[in-house]
Parts: sequence; structure tokens; C-alpha cells
Amino acid sequence: MGGQACIVYGASEFSRDVDLAICAAPDNLARLGAALTDLRAEVIAVPPFEPEVLARGHAVHFRCAAAGDMRRDVMAVMRGVPGFETCWARRTIVPLEGVGDVDVMGTEDLVAAKKTRPDKDWPVVRRLVDVHYRQFAGEPTPARVAFWLRELRTPEALVDCARRAPEAAGTGGRGHRRPRAPEAAAAVGPEREVVAYARRAASGGLPLAALRAALAEEEDRERAADDAYWRPLQQELEAMRHAAGRRQQKLPPGGGGPTL
Repeated sequence: MGGQACIVYGASEFSRDVDLAICAAPDNLARLGAALTDLRAEVIAVPPFEPEVLARGHAVHFRCAAAGDMRRDVMAVMRGVPGFETCWARRTIVPLEGVGDVDVMGTEDLVAAKKTRPDKDWPVVRRLVDVHYRQFAGEPTPARVAFWLRELRTPEALVDCARRAPEAAGTGGRGHRRPRAPEAAAAVGPEREVVAYARRAASGGLPLAALRAALAEEEDRERAADDAYWRPLQQELEAMRHAAGRRQQKLPPGGGGPTL
């Protein structure tokens, strides 16, 4: 997941680290621990590499001496992202020369994971969905249309999708229509306000500037939700930092910080 996954999908994001979404089951954590030991990984400050910490939604940060000090960030729970089993079932498997198959978080879940407070993540969210729309607009399915209506953030693309949504099911082979999907619009949730704006814009009843403003307001609400999610976790991190600082003061000369 993270910046490296965005590069795979063509929504490029320069990234100096590797973010991993993991299954936090004990046997899998043991395997991860063994791999990190091979990489001579050290935990960077706080939080510690512990199952209960991951279960609360914290990311654990490592610096890997055997990989040019590359940073690895590990998470098991993310706001708005389904559990590991669902993400695993929806993953993309990408073959990399000299490496082998790499399991990359699916676009839908990666988009959800990227809806965070930092400014840098929102252009990536937009590009991820735009790339998906350009790639599959000619092969719509109810699930894809629902995803696009939920997540498209480029006004022109959202208007195009809203205009085409009634015909999303398309025509099957031999002249038979595939089952129409009237549930596609409803599947976006109780109501994504900007979809109604996009439909009005598609009929010429609303300028794109109004849709663009509505999308900005929606983004602000998502940022506020992410801030509310992280606020108690940040308070926990501050408490961990203070506790680690007190322990560090008690260490004899030459005492080290937390390591894996």
C-alpha cells in the first residue's frame, strides 16, 4: 500500500519508503518479525512493534540497515479500509522482474487508505480513480460504476460517469442486454451529494465551478474525519514518547533505544 502501490497503478507518487498492510495474526507477525530481523530493522522511536498497538490503528515504523536504511511502515487497521481478508481478496498481483509476484492493495482500498489529512494525498486519490475510469470506462460493471460514482474527484470525469450511469450495464453478446443495474447509483451510499451535482451539471443545470466547490467541501469533511480518527491515537503516541523518554533517561551510558 502507499506511494509504491500508487506508482504501480500509474498514479505516480515519489516515495522513499515502503508501506505494508499486514495480517496481524500471531503466526504472520512472527514471519514478519523474522523478515525484519534479516533486514536488520530497528523500530523508529514509537510506537513499539506489538499486536495490540497495531490493532488500535497505529503504524509501526522501521529503519532497515540491510536495505540502505530504507524505511518500512507497517499497519494492520486503517480508517475506512475493510479488514485484511477483504483487502487480500481484492488485491492486485503484479509480477516484477527479478523480484517475482508482489501483492498490491486493490485500487478501491488504496483510495480509501489515501483519504487522509495531508495535502499530498488528495491529488493521488484523484489520479488513482481517474486512471481506473480511463482504463475501464468502456467495460463498465455495476461494481465499477458504483466505485466511480463514490470516488471520482475530477469534475469532468464525474459528470461523464453520471451521464453514462443509466447505460452502465451495456449490451451483452448476440444482441442481449446485460442485466441493468439501477442499484449502481444507490450503491454509492445514502447519497453522495456531489453525484446529484454531477447529474445537474450533465444536464446543463449547474456550472462545473459549483461541482468543483462541492468536491472541495467533501474533501474538507474527509480531512476532518481523518483528524478526528487520529486525535486519540496521537495522544497515545505522545504518552508513549514521554514514557520512552523517561526510560531512556534511566539507561546506563551506551544504552540503546527500542529495537526489533
